[in-house]
Parts: sequence; structure tokens; C-alpha cells
Amino acid sequence: MSEHPATETGDESTEGDDDRRFETRAIHAGQAPDPETGALMTPIHANSTYKQDGPGDHRGYEYSRTGNPTRSDLEANLASLESGSHARCFSSGMGAINTVLNLLEAGDHVVAGDDVYGGTHRILTQVYEQYDIDTSFVDTTDHDAVRDAMRAETALLWVETPTNPLMNVNDIGALADIAHANDALCAVDNTFATPYLQRPLEHGADIVSQSLTKYLGGHSDTIGGALIVDDADLDEQLGFYQNSVGATPGPFDAFLVLRGTKTLPVRMDRHCENAMELAEWLEDHDDVSRVYYPGLESHPDHDLAAEQMDGFGGMLSFEFDGTLDQASTVVSETDVFTLAESLGGVESLIEQPAAMTHAAIPREERLAAGLTDGLIRVSVGIEHVDDMKADLQRAFDAALN
Repeated sequence: MSEHPATETGDESTEGDDDRRFETRAIHAGQAPDPETGALMTPIHANSTYKQDGPGDHRGYEYSRTGNPTRSDLEANLASLESGSHARCFSSGMGAINTVLNLLEAGDHVVAGDDVYGGTHRILTQVYEQYDIDTSFVDTTDHDAVRDAMRAETALLWVETPTNPLMNVNDIGALADIAHANDALCAVDNTFATPYLQRPLEHGADIVSQSLTKYLGGHSDTIGGALIVDDADLDEQLGFYQNSVGATPGPFDAFLVLRGTKTLPVRMDRHCENAMELAEWLEDHDDVSRVYYPGLESHPDHDLAAEQMDGFGGMLSFEFDGTLDQASTVVSETDVFTLAESLGGVESLIEQPAAMTHAAIPREERLAAGLTDGLIRVSVGIEHVDDMKADLQRAFDAALN
């Protein structure tokens, strides 16, 4: 795995950051002390409108749905971290995904992974399908299957890596090549990896999607999303829909995510360390039949993950060797792990995808994709890993006794 590189961006607010490493840019990119007060933290600009010096003569901001200084600083920060030139922020991850889909027209076709996040599956099948946009869900680790799914009208290849919740790792470069050979865009949901571990634009992707709610915010106290690109024309299109649809974050949410990106590297190091140790413990456990974590040498995509990522992340899933009800007992009996949806906060979370995050996917489709009723997904936090092991062991004992 490579060292976190410096990056170049085309945004003036990140000028001078191109020779700095990720950890430094996480704290400084897109941000400077307030020129009037010297305040180190970006001010929360709680404004809806801005004074104009004459009709149409404004100082870069006119209405906060269109642009807000706090949000602008966050967007510049994210563009730098994702090795892009432009970023757009939204009021949720789904707001960001919806904006990508706004680029499509009636009759277009989408190819997406068959174990994508349930909300992504829902918006493609229950919202955009009614607008004559068809989606084919395929195993995106099977490149022949992806090629076979592409059509003349395919406009978008949607990729998650690692996937949610089976932790499959997709070859971003190979999939981007397939998309581009078919004149389609390649968009990558990079929420699980974060830019600290993986930067899809460096591998040929056109659009990176982030749920800022997760690791980038990092403290389970804000909701947000982002799209990052390295193409000014594409950014202009996304910006048109960002402004027109209006799913933009407030300045306080932008401030909270900026606070989160400052500590992203140190948090992700601990998330990765804890997840690796917990995955090894689970893999050797008599009550667990399978563990899904790309850091394990037993993972089929381990070598690709080691090459494409700078770490293996804080998410893992496992199959508890028991009945559906027993697996439900496991997720209900933990204490260090909180039974809750979402992920990426400092605290450890546990959930049962079939009944929670992926409940919107028809059961037959879930099972065909390997999303069994007994699958358990955990977001490994930064608590002490020995407490996590003891907590899961108590839950296993409660389920089996």
C-alpha cells in the first residue's frame, strides 16, 4: 500500500496545497484564518442572503442555496482530499446521488453493482425507473458481466468499493475503462474507504460520491453528502442541479464536517487497526462461519485492496453460525456495539442488513446477491478492541444459550 500522496487541485482556495501530504491538507486545505479576526476555524456564515454593491454586483455570494462561504471552504477541502479540482456539497448522501442521476435523460440506462447501498437501489428502482431510466444490477467484480450489461443507451456505471455490506473490492481503473469505452460516466461511492484510503479520481473515475454523514463527519452528529470531480464542465452541470434542486447543507453542517476532516487521518488509522484485529478474531471464532473484510488474506479481493487502497477500512461483515432469530439476538444484545443504522462514527455500531439498511431490496434479490438474513454488519469504532471482543462474545453466548 502506498504512502498518502500530495495532490494538485485547480481550485484557487487550495492553491499552495499541492506539495503537502494528506494529513496536512486535511487540516489546512481550503481554509485560512479569518482575515478580520484571525479565527483559526472557518466561521459559520449563518446567512440566507448577501449585500450587493449594485444590481448583480456581488462579492461572490448572493443567496445561500447557491453558495455559502462555510460550504465553499468545505468544498475546497474535499476537492483537495479527493485529488479533484471541484466539489459540491449536499444536505445528505442521497442528495448527492440524486444529483448524479439528474444528469440522466429518459431512455438512459444505468449499470450498478448488485450489492449497492439499499438507498441507492431504492432511488434507481422506485424513483428513476418511473422516468424511463432502466438499471441493470450486476456483480461489478465480474468485468465480463459488466461489459455484457452495457448497452448503447448506457450513460452511467455506478460503483461502490468496498461494497455495502459484502465488502467486495472493485477495480476502479478497469471499470472506468469499461464505462469510457461505452461513452458512459463512471461514478464511485467512496464512503466506506474515504479519501484517506482511496481516491477514485486517481484511477480514472469521473465522479466521486461521499456520504459526509459517515467517516468524514465522523461523530454521528451531522448529515451531508458530496460530489467531487476533476472536470470543470462536469462540475458546472452538477452545480446547476445542486442549485436548481436545492438539496444543499446549512452552514453549521458544513462546519461540523470541516471539524471532522481535520481528524480523519488519525481516526481512520484507529478504525483500520481495530477492524483488522477484530476480523482476525472473528475468523478464528467457532460461532462465525465467514468474515467479510478485505484486510484478511482469505478475502478474494485482498490483493486488489492492498494495491488500490492505503488501508482496509473500518467496516466488516460476518455470518453468525446460527438461525435468523439467533443472529437478531446477537445484534440486540451488544453494549459496546450500538444497534443502529449508519456507520463511520467514533462509536461502534452493529446492524442486520436484511432488516435494516437493505430492507428495501426484495428478499429474492438480496439472497441472490449474497445478502443473507443472518448477515451482520459492524462499523468498528475507536474504542478499545478488547472491549469489542468481549461485547460480541457476550452477545454470542446470549444467542446460543
